[in-house]
Amino acid sequence: MNRVSHLLVILLVVVLTACGISSEGYRNVSSEEAKQLIDNKEVVVLDVRTPEEYQEGHIPNAILLPLQELENKLNDLDKEETYIVVCRSGNRSTQASEILINNKFTNINNMTGGMNNWSYEVEN
Repeated sequence: MNRVSHLLVILLVVVLTACGISSEGYRNVSSEEAKQLIDNKEVVVLDVRTPEEYQEGHIPNAILLPLQELENKLNDLDKEETYIVVCRSGNRSTQASEILINNKFTNINNMTGGMNNWSYEVEN
């Protein structure tokens, strides 16, 4: 590759990183960004925690789909839908986001910090 091509590749990586798009193909969003998307009814919230964690408090209307069950339930999800993936701290939601992207889902948002950073309404 020539020098201009190298510069274009570097520029593309910088732009995608600045936009919050991970190299894995999903977008990392803060709890504030997630709240806006939810309020605008632009997303479906997938909660990938355990049923016990979900019952302790979850984002209203979130769908419980524990990480360990996700790969077996992919056919139950619409690949064209826009999702926010949530867990307790952001680790399991990152794993789930990677699974979804690897299975041809295209509109995946990973809520960084998980429910630990969620300061808005919860349902029990």
